[in-house]
Amino acid sequence: MKDLEIRQRDRRALREAYSRAVRNFEIASIAGYALVMAWLLMSIAPRIAENPFLAFAAFMVGFIAADFGSGFVHWTADTWGTAEWPIIGKALIRPFREHHVDEKEITRHDFVETNGNNCFISSPVAAIAALLPDGTVWFFLAAMIFAMCLAIFGTNQFHKWAHMDAPPRYVQVLQRANLILPPEHHAVHHTAPHAKYYCITVGWLNEALFRLRFFQTLEKIIAHLTGLIPREDDIGKRAALVVAQQPPPPLPDCRRSC
Repeated sequence: MKDLEIRQRDRRALREAYSRAVRNFEIASIAGYALVMAWLLMSIAPRIAENPFLAFAAFMVGFIAADFGSGFVHWTADTWGTAEWPIIGKALIRPFREHHVDEKEITRHDFVETNGNNCFISSPVAAIAALLPDGTVWFFLAAMIFAMCLAIFGTNQFHKWAHMDAPPRYVQVLQRANLILPPEHHAVHHTAPHAKYYCITVGWLNEALFRLRFFQTLEKIIAHLTGLIPREDDIGKRAALVVAQQPPPPLPDCRRSC
């Protein structure tokens, strides 16, 4: 892959696409997320006190589900579509394409730009959870979704910290404990053509999904059914065709950080 001809978009053009309309959309998404999560918390709080161990189990499952969700959304935005699409393209796909061109740009994002798109993704899911009926199974599901949406909210912040040269000391402690995304682990994703290790909440699932060829299999199925070329908009058609025809690369040796 070292000689692969990657043709990515101009960094300045991608940055200029972050418009006032996109920012207003992100602000609205954060406000909506806060309201929906408060509603969900109020609906499950009494049952948390009654079933603390069940709630704890639900929270752990939700945290792991967030890691998978972050990987699935990341893979989708990296692999399909274009930054020119209205709303989804400009608010979700564009930041990922920009990130591949300039890894450090995320460290310059403020709170709104860092967290707005994740709030947009999580809000409908949290709203559905708040409407679930009573019952032990429904409570477990609602508590799991609450934890999942909370972890997804933190995902871009964890991702941002993984790219900072000197994150706060408490962040470094969490990274070394593998409780949030470690920078050495995430560095595996940032090798061209950016086609592995997509999970960015904590990264626990990356090795398993890579060994199972989970995302690679999805790409082949979608490409076969639609004729679309994975990553064509991100790295150019020529490079995308080469990557699509390559056998899966060996698993990275990241035992110290993974």
